[in-house]
Amino acid sequence: MTSPLIASGVTVGYDDRTIIEGLTLEVPRDSFTVIIGPNACGKSTLLRSLARLLPASDGAVILDGREIAEYRSKEVARRLGLLPQTSIAPDGITVVDLVSRGRFPHQGLLRQWSAADEAAIVAAMTETSVLELAQRSFDELSGGQRQRVWVAMALAQETPLLLLDEPTTYLDINHQLELLDLFAALRAAGGRTLVAVLHDLNQAARYASHLVVMKAGRIVAEGAPADILTAELVDDVFGVACRIIDDPESHTPLVVPKMRTHQR
Repeated sequence: MTSPLIASGVTVGYDDRTIIEGLTLEVPRDSFTVIIGPNACGKSTLLRSLARLLPASDGAVILDGREIAEYRSKEVARRLGLLPQTSIAPDGITVVDLVSRGRFPHQGLLRQWSAADEAAIVAAMTETSVLELAQRSFDELSGGQRQRVWVAMALAQETPLLLLDEPTTYLDINHQLELLDLFAALRAAGGRTLVAVLHDLNQAARYASHLVVMKAGRIVAEGAPADILTAELVDDVFGVACRIIDDPESHTPLVVPKMRTHQR
């Protein structure tokens, strides 16, 4: 099957500073693709370029067989949803009103608010465990609650492609795993391709069906976690000496860092 999202030889940067040069990536259809790498290696820059937030100075991003630049904004928003690292909500907005904004790409002169929109919002809020917060002011929420509301808004958009930039930020370990389980379930249900930037190597190895490893603006390895995640790769990319063992729960690679000092 053809990839729904391709970066073809893209060069991307900020002002006169190039972050990524000549990078090519084909996101497998119906995959949960996870991008990992050290800080400032270009992970979020790549995701922003894939979402058309950061245009490539060279190369092209291909969405469903067409250059993403050729689409109108609403067309992109109906095909691709993005959860950025940081977002700003209007002052005083309620949770349900913020999540409802995920339905805007589906509105138009000939299509107004419908029962399908309402159902999508309720489903998204239920999946992210924020339905009970519906009438609360977003300003009153904790960091973890706010992050789950942003995820709910992205899910309410009901796009076949979902890009997630560090979606587990601000969440405790229980809510991190709940969210990652949700993403895995969305992928398993079929019809949806997810791409996420994560920092936790073991979470990436457990949940990704396709792992992309970046270093200094380039992809140094990609494939199934079990096929590419080695102690040598972790040492080269992250500078961490480790052992790779079998995770007894998921039977995926488990990164165990070596002790840096001897402890009795």
